[in-house]
Order: sequence, then structure tokens, then C-alpha cells
Amino acid sequence: MATKLAPDQQSNPAKELLDGLNEDLRGEFQAVIMYRLYASMVQGPYRQELRTFFSSEIAEELAHAQILADKISAMGGTPAAEPSPVRVVHEAKAMLETALKAEIETIERYVKRRTQAEDAQEHGLAAQFDDIIADETNHRDELRQMLARWP
Repeated sequence: MATKLAPDQQSNPAKELLDGLNEDLRGEFQAVIMYRLYASMVQGPYRQELRTFFSSEIAEELAHAQILADKISAMGGTPAAEPSPVRVVHEAKAMLETALKAEIETIERYVKRRTQAEDAQEHGLAAQFDDIIADETNHRDELRQMLARWP
């Protein structure tokens, strides 16, 4: 016979989704700050190209943050107001490696979050995650290409 959990111990797909969405929102805020810092701080022979790349990522990360914050609010939650910790590095290659690691972690979170959205009957959000996952995968692939033959 299965043990019945108390109501406060039961799994609540909507609550789990809200908590996860806030984690993701903090991650998007982190990405905005990270890319802004890296665009400003990058030095060396590839400065112009990397500055342009880092700067161009900011708008997409903000768009993702908007989707997340709007959904959190629509579900009755309060959007997070602080970013996850930002890793500050000073060498261009380390910036790319740090950004790549963050993109890989973000993809993993969003794949999980997509499943949570389906479980919570948030099918529109699940579909939006398909687009966001595609964006983050493109970022990951671009970073991998940049690092492929880095000296």
C-alpha cells in the first residue's frame, strides 16, 4: 500500500514550474549582465568581433527574461528580481568558455522546464520553450565554433 503524503508534501506541478521559472529568470538576468560585462571588458586581437558578439546576445536574453517574467506573473507568482551570480573573468578565451558553460547549463534547465510546463498543463509555455531552446542551442554552437581553433 502506498503512503499518502500530507498536502504540503505533495508534488505540485504548477508550484515546481513557478520555482523553476524563477531560477531560469535569474539565469537570464545573469546572462544579460555577463554579456554586457564581457562586451565592455574584452581585450586583445579579437576585441571588435567578440564585443559585437557579446553585445548581440543581450537582446535575446532580455526577450527570454520577458517571456519568463510575464508567465510567472500570469501564473500568480512574483518574478525574481536578482540574477544568479555572475562569473567575472578577464581573458577573452575564458569569457567564451564561461559563456559556453552557461549556455549548456541553460539548455539543460530549459529541457527540464519544458517537461514541467507540459506536466502543469502549460502547453503554450512548453511550445515557447522549443523556441528558447533553439536560441540557446544556437548560442552554444556559435561559442563552440569560436573556441574550436582558439590558440
